[in-house]
Amino acid sequence: MSALSPESAQRLKGMGKIEFIALMAFLMALNALAIDIMLPGLQEIGASLGIENENHRQYVISAYLIGFAFAQLLYGPISDRFGRRAPMFVGLGIYVLSSLAAIFVPSFAALLAVRFIQGIGSAAMRVITVSIVRDIFGGRAMAEVMSLIMMVFMVIPVLAPGIGQVVMLFGNWHLIFAFMAVVALAVWAWMYFRLPETLHEDDVRPFTVRSVLGGFRIVLTDRVALCYTLASTFIFGALFGFINSAQQIYVGIYGLGVWFPVAFAAVAAFMALSSFVNARLVGRFGMRKLSHGALMGFLTVNTLWLALTLLWPGHVPFPIFIVLFALSMFQFGWIGSNFNSLAMEPLGHVAGTASSVLGFMGTAGGTIIGAIIGQSFNGTALPLVTGFFTLSIIGLIFVLIAERGKLFQAHNKPV
Repeated sequence: MSALSPESAQRLKGMGKIEFIALMAFLMALNALAIDIMLPGLQEIGASLGIENENHRQYVISAYLIGFAFAQLLYGPISDRFGRRAPMFVGLGIYVLSSLAAIFVPSFAALLAVRFIQGIGSAAMRVITVSIVRDIFGGRAMAEVMSLIMMVFMVIPVLAPGIGQVVMLFGNWHLIFAFMAVVALAVWAWMYFRLPETLHEDDVRPFTVRSVLGGFRIVLTDRVALCYTLASTFIFGALFGFINSAQQIYVGIYGLGVWFPVAFAAVAAFMALSSFVNARLVGRFGMRKLSHGALMGFLTVNTLWLALTLLWPGHVPFPIFIVLFALSMFQFGWIGSNFNSLAMEPLGHVAGTASSVLGFMGTAGGTIIGAIIGQSFNGTALPLVTGFFTLSIIGLIFVLIAERGKLFQAHNKPV
């Protein structure tokens, strides 16, 4: 891993690169924690709050993601005006308070409202974390750092369902929210004492309607940024579709029971490994070559997966299902961080606003797509696999538009 440049070291004021990556990963991981730790408890939550339709339990995830999506539009312009630290602390505070409030909700509707608010708080961690990384790094260096962040970030999906399962051994689903509050408080303290303000004074933007709309215009009229964001949106929609359906597929179709978190963790581990490999290779081969190759691999695996699902009598055996899914998610690990870096690369002068707009589009669109896939669950894996195949094609179309039909062309130089 390359050392910090003198300018980056000056902005971080003594914080080392490893600690910086770890803190950024934990800030982003609070979002993954709020989603994945819930999965083992969805059935108990539904039973406790009188929800009989198993598809309706997915709303616990969807409500959070809706709040998370829309709040991102606000945090970016605010962080471009007032800096990265203060808005981040506000978001962390909302996350903690809403987690505690969820312990006392009297109904399913109240839980959904609290989850929506929790998503609003968590949006700060997604938007401002990417902005902070862009403040410090650019080009392939940013892609390398984002890959390492994603590697640590992906440890949370590996551990979170198991953590949720263990927490529920000591009580009911309410303890899951208490655990989230404690973790968020610890990360709040870490950032407060260690991370300085990273927004350069030359990049401060006024917080006015004209300035915000101007920033949005800059982002939305950049072909490369917009198309890579749309491609990411559809690819992430596939992931959200799986998250919504995971408990029903692993437990309902394949009968894994308490082994559900283990299967979930195994696939997430492949994604973490993929991010690590990407971080090692991106400086040599570039973001485009790696991500374009991964996108073609993603499409190839999903084509085979769909064909087997359609042709196999009954359900595809679990070993085949999990291998194909893991291979698909390995490609996803190369796509996510590189597409995000490619979208942010031309927008460093409006990093906060750019992160807001791109994050909103990716999360809102991905949430809607994922909800459609999740609500299409019909007792088989076919809706999920069909979604993966269709969305990989749509993602490829947007990448071709971004690159004017030419894939694998290295535009970036090492930074």
